[in-house]
Amino acid sequence: MHGFDLIIFDCDGVLVDSEIIAAEVESALLTDAGYPIGVEEMGERFAGMTWQNILLAIEHEAAIPLSASLLDKSEKLLDARLAQEVKAIDGVKLMLSRIRKPYCICSNSSAHRLDMMLSKVGLREVFGPYVYSAKDLGPDRVKPKPDIFLHGAKQFGANPANTLVIEDSVHGIAGARAAGMRVVGFTGASHTYPSHADRLTEAGAETVISRMSELPGVIEALAEWQEAL
Repeated sequence: MHGFDLIIFDCDGVLVDSEIIAAEVESALLTDAGYPIGVEEMGERFAGMTWQNILLAIEHEAAIPLSASLLDKSEKLLDARLAQEVKAIDGVKLMLSRIRKPYCICSNSSAHRLDMMLSKVGLREVFGPYVYSAKDLGPDRVKPKPDIFLHGAKQFGANPANTLVIEDSVHGIAGARAAGMRVVGFTGASHTYPSHADRLTEAGAETVISRMSELPGVIEALAEWQEAL
C-alpha cells in the first residue's frame, strides 16, 4: 500500500469561505425569531450542520417553536448572498494542483448550492462529476452520519480505512470517523474561533492546519506514518 486511496474534502469552510456567510444569515433570522445568538456562536456550535437540524436542535434546547417558513427564508437569503459574495479559501487551487491522489467533495450542502458555489470560485471543473451531496442520499443521512463519506469512497472503490478527509467542523469529523476514515482538521476559514483547533482535535482529527499550503505535506507525512505501522 502506498499513500491514500482517496482524499475527501468537505466544501463549506474548507474549499469555499461560506460558513461565515451562513452564520450571519442564520444568526439574524434566529435573533429575529426570539433566539438571540451571535455570528461566532453560530459558527462554534452549528458549523457543518444543516439549517433544518440547527432549527430542530434549538427547538429542543430552548422550547421555542420556530416557524417552518424559516427553512425557505434562510435558503433564499443564503443562496442570494453566496452567489454574490462567496470566495475560495486562500491557496485552494494551488493545493489541489499538488495533490497526486484521487479526490472528491462530500458535503451536507445541496447539489444546487454546491454547483453554484464551485462555479463561482472556479473549482467546478477541477472536481468534475466527483461532487456528492448528502441531501441526495436522503434527509436523514447528512453528517454527522457517515453515509456521504462511505458513498464517496464507494464511487472510487476506496477502502475507508485508507481514505483521508479534510473537515472544518466537529460534526463533519464525527461522520468521517464513524466511516472509519482518517481526518485532518482545517481552521483557515473566516468562521474560525479561539478553541476551534482544540475542538477538532478532540473530535478525532489527527492534526489541524490553518493554511491550505500545508496540506500536501501533511498528506505525505500521514501516508508515510501509516505505511510504517
